[in-house]
Amino acid sequence: MFSGLSHLACSKCAKTYEARTRRQMCDCGAPLFARYHLDELRGKFKKTTISQRPQNLWRYHELLPVTNERAIISMSEVMTPLIALPKTAQALDLPNLWVKDESVLPTGTFKARGASVGISRAHELGITEIALPTNGNAGAAWAAYAARSGLKSVIALPKTAPRIPYLECCYAGAKVEVVEGTIAQAGILIAEYVKRTNAYEVSTFKEPYRLEGKKTIGFEIAEQFNWSVPDVIVYPTGGGAGVVGIYKAFIELQALGFIEQRLPRMAIIQATGCAPLVRAFEQGQRESRYFEDAQTIAYGMRVPKALADEIILEIIRETRGIACAVTDEEIRDERARILQVDGFHACPEGAAALAGVRKLRELNFIKDSDRVVSINTGSGLKYMEQVEWAQRIGEKESLTDCQAVRP
Repeated sequence: MFSGLSHLACSKCAKTYEARTRRQMCDCGAPLFARYHLDELRGKFKKTTISQRPQNLWRYHELLPVTNERAIISMSEVMTPLIALPKTAQALDLPNLWVKDESVLPTGTFKARGASVGISRAHELGITEIALPTNGNAGAAWAAYAARSGLKSVIALPKTAPRIPYLECCYAGAKVEVVEGTIAQAGILIAEYVKRTNAYEVSTFKEPYRLEGKKTIGFEIAEQFNWSVPDVIVYPTGGGAGVVGIYKAFIELQALGFIEQRLPRMAIIQATGCAPLVRAFEQGQRESRYFEDAQTIAYGMRVPKALADEIILEIIRETRGIACAVTDEEIRDERARILQVDGFHACPEGAAALAGVRKLRELNFIKDSDRVVSINTGSGLKYMEQVEWAQRIGEKESLTDCQAVRP
């Protein structure tokens, strides 16, 4: 079989739904998860089979929701590398530190995973128009894949979103609406539009299939670790689809007998200016409260309240993980530091994750013997307007006059 998709199941109540028809969320208002015929796949779906396939996310197609191979909308989503940062690792006394670098994907971010699988499934279901709110990169990815598939796209984003992803959305032919406030206000606009037009909303956790693309990060990590798992995964978190997706991937791999029962400790990193999950975790709450006046330079983490907050907090507890906040100053400093000592150009969210590694190392949550994977969700080149530690060369008489402002 090309896909082992079985049905959709509510993440909160016991209700299930047929997967062959269009669905958004459960009637109870909770996210729906795609479920697979894992018992049938066990023994038939083998590691050796996967190893012989092209190194892209569709190599795991039995565990992805697209049932007809001809419906796939792809731009060669490669298996992203695990990169070593030798000098950073040495400074942290952490020899087994790796960065999963999502910047090499189409549109330059991990959002291509969810867009490829989500658009493919929408295409298969006969959907003609998608709509979503975004902080930038998700909109850019979904607009590009929608254009490739022939679907119309409507995207709303905050006025403060980064300029490059905004231009990507426009250039791909999306209808773009700019709003005051945060992604929460953009979400309200999209919800109203969807109600009027019956467009298919692909906001995080408001349809079942974006998550399925994100979970391929977990499949790749397990395969890259020779079908085992690292001790700690550090993830910069806004809406949290990546966290939930990685966890879901590992649970499915366990059911197939691909990996051991031990799970990595999931460490989520948020910015102090928008840390609803960290606050809820530290207060022992099962869900988060809306974070007022959310502000951070890591735009992808600027989500005042994640729709799947209860699920994310449960994953942290179940994996003996942690939620930790870093300041914008720490994000800027980490971004400059890793570029200047290891030549690695992280996006703000990726730098936040590495700043989180530094903080968790100081707290001894991460031990020197741990195998740690920190997720860099996109290319730093999309955020050059944030680089304050180098003066513009054009203002200088020569290259030698360009001085670093930050150490």
